[in-house]
Order: sequence, then structure tokens, then C-alpha cells
Amino acid sequence: MSRKKQTTERAPQTYVGTVDMIASGDMYIKINELDDDIFVDQRDAMHALDGDRVEVRVTRRKRNGNLQGAVIQIIERSKRNYVGVLDITDHAAFLRPDSRRINVDIYIRRHEGDAELVNGQKAVVKIVDWQEGSRSPVGKIVEVLGQAGDNNVEMNAIMAEYDLPWVFEPKVEQAADAIPSEIMKEEIARRRDFRAVTTFTIDPEDAKDFDDALSIRRISGGEGGDGLWEIGVHIADVTHYVTPGSIVDEEAENRATSVYLVDRTVPMLPEKLSNDLCSLRPNEDKLCFSAIFEMTEDLEITREWFGRTVIRSDRRFTYEEAQAIIEGGEGDFKQEILKFNELAQKMRKRRFAHGAITFDREEFKFKLDQNGKPLGVYHKVQKESNQLIEEFMLLANKRVAEFGGKNPQTGKKAGRTFVYRIHDKPDEEKLLKFSDFVIRFGYYFRPDRLKDVSKQMNTLMAKIKGKSEENVISTLAIRTMAKAVYSTDNIGHYGLAFPYYTHFTSPIRRYPDMMVHRLLAHYMAGGKSTDKPSTERLCEHCSDMEVRAADAERASVKYKMAEYMLDKVGQEFNGHISGITDWGIYVELEDSLIEGMVSMRDVADDFYRFDENIYAAVGQASGRKFTLGDLVRIRVKGADLARRIIDFSLVGTIDFETGKLNTLPVAAPIEKSGSFGRRGDERVIGKKNKKREKPRRNVLK
Repeated sequence: MSRKKQTTERAPQTYVGTVDMIASGDMYIKINELDDDIFVDQRDAMHALDGDRVEVRVTRRKRNGNLQGAVIQIIERSKRNYVGVLDITDHAAFLRPDSRRINVDIYIRRHEGDAELVNGQKAVVKIVDWQEGSRSPVGKIVEVLGQAGDNNVEMNAIMAEYDLPWVFEPKVEQAADAIPSEIMKEEIARRRDFRAVTTFTIDPEDAKDFDDALSIRRISGGEGGDGLWEIGVHIADVTHYVTPGSIVDEEAENRATSVYLVDRTVPMLPEKLSNDLCSLRPNEDKLCFSAIFEMTEDLEITREWFGRTVIRSDRRFTYEEAQAIIEGGEGDFKQEILKFNELAQKMRKRRFAHGAITFDREEFKFKLDQNGKPLGVYHKVQKESNQLIEEFMLLANKRVAEFGGKNPQTGKKAGRTFVYRIHDKPDEEKLLKFSDFVIRFGYYFRPDRLKDVSKQMNTLMAKIKGKSEENVISTLAIRTMAKAVYSTDNIGHYGLAFPYYTHFTSPIRRYPDMMVHRLLAHYMAGGKSTDKPSTERLCEHCSDMEVRAADAERASVKYKMAEYMLDKVGQEFNGHISGITDWGIYVELEDSLIEGMVSMRDVADDFYRFDENIYAAVGQASGRKFTLGDLVRIRVKGADLARRIIDFSLVGTIDFETGKLNTLPVAAPIEKSGSFGRRGDERVIGKKNKKREKPRRNVLK
């Protein structure tokens, strides 16, 4: 916990906080008791590194109220590791870090008997010392990953960079393998039996674990459609196999989530569980934790039940197979799929009518060869089959959260510990900036009408659908939203417009879902409220690990982007300006959604500065503006795999109405110097979801 020091009236203010380093080597010190962070120039940093806990003295207050300071003491060094490429000479060894969060090379102290290091290898290093006056910190090799450029090495390096495990220790695998596979008759007798009810899974074509299934049967009503349906949402009963305090449970808690890199899934649970015992494969008896609803055609839930079940899936559908049936094709369980889709579309329509927000931003995936090399890009399309699964999972999550958080007799808060997935209201300042931005495209948005934001946002998303500005507007809209997190304190889920919401439906890949399963079983058995502080600490850990996993996933996407563009250097593409910073203009290509950066120094016709008040890079002599959403033409200048960045040069702007290209002068080569040293000009591509309570620097990215 950071603290404010006791000071006399004349004494300078000092605070304790955590370092957030940027590419130049400058940093911001995050202070709990201050609304804004304290900026520290690298010359005043005392060799502090990202994540270090430091004492900082305020040295000046700028006209805009922002604080600047100097580090006066490093209280605790971060325990993080750094990943990079080894640079071996006859006399020394250095690690050139991949991360932008350290702008110096790390000296590797060699000892007699150490394993031979090879130039160009990727390695993991821990910093052990940095003496005052020394140009480089001293590091110790933690692990050598292999040769840089190898796909497996690079993906493992990304996991290591974010301090995420990519393999299970043998003792964890052995403990998982020792879990009995046979389902005993006594266990089945304790459960509600759904094996005779029509049940199936719908998943992506490349899915290996199937952790949710749907069942359906008519329980009253005629063929005319006016009837009562029993809908089952069946979730793999992971907590039956993984007991609290076991080796496997401790590992799952530590990981908190599966990680989805471009070419692989790094699972939260060993394969014996995720792909075997807990995978709801067809024609096999499987143990589940289920939410059962009796539902009318107009979505009224007349009865619900939660508990442990046994099921037997009749069929495994891919999304494409289910979609073909929805669009009029023939196939197994056609009537059941059509009924599910009919109910799901009604639920979806009702959800949006009640204030839920939708962001249908186009996503893409890479086509990879057997070695992980990207061969092409294709767009992911969310269709009704995806929405079918989504709506019934949302229903289960919502109703489980209500069970955990509400007193069934009074309808008020139950006053017992539970895990919620919460999403706060958007920040008014961000909404105001968003409003200013969309006006330039001819769209109207009223940020002062907070109660109406969701309706306005959905209307706007519908208007931009299919337009050239759709991606950039929807991206910025997402950035205006708060980040969803796990918490024991329920404030509802703003984006879904649910007063109660949790995660119940994916215990194979999310530890909070396992927590919810255990809490649900505990309270259904009449148990008293569990310890809230320890549960909240687990919620915070899971939220933090979720962010870390998302960062690793984005890093893998950036790597594949750079790899894909390697053989396209010199080619030209159209794109939209997707972000602007003090140091560059980010452009997202129209066809592939791949993002790169035009260095502000390389726009040759003028000297440009970023004006965050108008979201524009403004030429100081000409007054020319480049702003978010502008259609431009770029030339691929280079791609750097080690830093996972793509450099563009700006060819010209394109008129929205006529499509005419207005070319710009070609930039002359510029030598890197001054603050743009070896790592000072490092870019951050696609940094779209980093949480900031308030804008604190001239960066709109």
C-alpha cells in the first residue's frame, strides 16, 4: 500500500509508488492516493525499472496540473524476468530485451562451469544488480529457450515475457493422470440423469475441449408452437475431479486462465482433464454441473434448477454445421437447432432492448502452415450459430449470479460471499472525447445523457455497419468502456445490462468459474457464507492474470503480423489511421486489419505534433492535420520480428468521397539520435485495451 510521507510545510512532497516505464526510458510512477501519475525523466530515475517500487519526490507541477518528480530511493526491485536475444562477444555477453519496458541491454555475468551460450539464442534473464554509475544492469540466465526466429521458441518467449507458464511440471501432469477416468455407479446415482435427453455441443472447428453442451425437450404444449420447453445448459464438472488444495488445483489457481496464442492454446488444466475427463465428447457419459430452465415461447422462466448431472452428448457440431442448418440446410437435430436459434434470437433482441451494448468489430485470424508461418489472413464472422451459444451461456451466467447474490424470498441482496463478473459505467470524459470524434464523420452522440448511452451506442454501431470508418469508430468506442473484472462486490454488468452476472460456463479455461461452481454447491447444500477477503484476493489475482494473458495473446498476434509483412516490404496498401501518439501515426490496413506505424519524424512535408484535444497530428508550418479515421495510403517500410513491430511510410491521403490519392513528399533517411536511441523509438502496436483511469500523457492509442 502506497503512503504519503509526513512533511513540513516547506518540505517537498514524497510518495511511494510503482514504476510504469515507457519506450524512451522515461516513466510514470503510479501512486494509489493520487488521481494522476508522476512523470519521471529517465535522467532522474536512479536506474529504476518497470514494476519497481520506488520513493519519488515531486520536483515541479506543470501548468496543466501534471506532476513531475525524481526517484530518490528504490524500495523493492520487481521480480519480473526479461526475455531477449543473446549478443555474445569474445569478452562479454549481453541480452537485448524484446520488451519496450527496459531501454538498456542487460550484462550477463559469466561464471566458470556455466553452459555455453550461443549468439542469437533467446533467453530468459533475471536482473540481480545495477550499480550506480554502471551503464547496464547485471543479469543472470534463468533459462535458454532456443534459437531466435524458431516459431516454438518465439511463442514460448512471449509466455516467458509475461511470466506465464507454458508447460506443466511433471508432478502436476502425474497428479492429473492419476485421477480415475471411470465414472462409478454410485456417482451417477447421486446426480440428475440427462443421458436420454437430446444433447449436443456447438464449438469452433479446431476446438479440442468441449466444456458446454445444450439439451432440449418439450415438456408441454402442442405442435403449434405454444409450449413449455426444458432447456439444459450443461457445463463440465471440473470441480468433481479437481479438489481444493490439490496440486492440480494449486496450479490452476496460479494460472487462473488458459492463454490463446495465435497458433496454440496454453491450457489452465493438464490435457488429461481439459481434453479427456472434462471434455463433453459425443457418445460418452460425462459429469456436469448444469443449469436447467423451464421456458415458455415468450422466454418466461417458470422454473429453474442448478445441480450436478450426468449427460451423454448425441452430436458434436461445428459453428459452420449449425449455421448451415439455421440457413435452411438439412442435418441432424434440425428442429432442435432451429428452436434453440429462435429462442436465442428472442433473448438477444430483449437484451439489447434492455440496454445491452454490442460491438461487432471485425476480427481476423491467420492461416498458418504446419510450422506456424502465416500464409494469409481471413476474417472471423460471428453468425447466428455463435449467437445461439452466447445467449444460452449468458442466461446461465446471469441466473447463477442471481442465485448466489439474491435472497429468493425477498429478492434483495443475500449478504453472502459470491464471485461476480462486474463492468462499471463508462467514464464521462472519455465519452465526451468520443462524441467529439464521431462528429467529424457526421454522427451524433450525446455523452451528457448517461442513461441513454447504451441505446445511442447501439444506434451508432448500426449506422456505421459496413462503412469504411466502422473499425476505427468501434475500436475507439470500446476504449471508452470500463474493463470488466472479477469481484465479490457486485455493481452489475453495464455492457450486458445485467444487475447480476458471473462466469459459470467455462471452468476448463477460467479459474473463477471453478470458484463459482464450488460456491454454488456450498450454498445449495446449506453452507454459510465463505470468507470474503480471501475470495476477493483470488478475484483480483484472476483479473490480473486475465490481463496478462490478453497481453500475451496480443503479443503473439503482433509477432505474426510482423512475420506476415516481412515479404511485403515496398508494397503499398490503403488503411485508416487507428491511433496517434507523440511519436507516430498508427495505420490499420483495410483488407487485413494489420497495424503498423508511421514515425512522426518520417512525415517529410512538415514538423508534426500530436494535439490530443482534436485527435490529430498537426503540421506546425502548414496546419495540415492527420486524425483518427483518415483514409491513407502507406508503403511497408520494414518489419521487426524481435520487437514485433511494422514500420510504414506515408505515401499520401485518400479523399473519402472521390477516392483520389493526394501524395506527400517522400521522407529522407533520418539517423536515430538523441532520445531516439537504440530502443527509444520503440513502438507499441495495437495497445488498445490498457486500462487508464485518466489520460496522463499525449497519447491516443
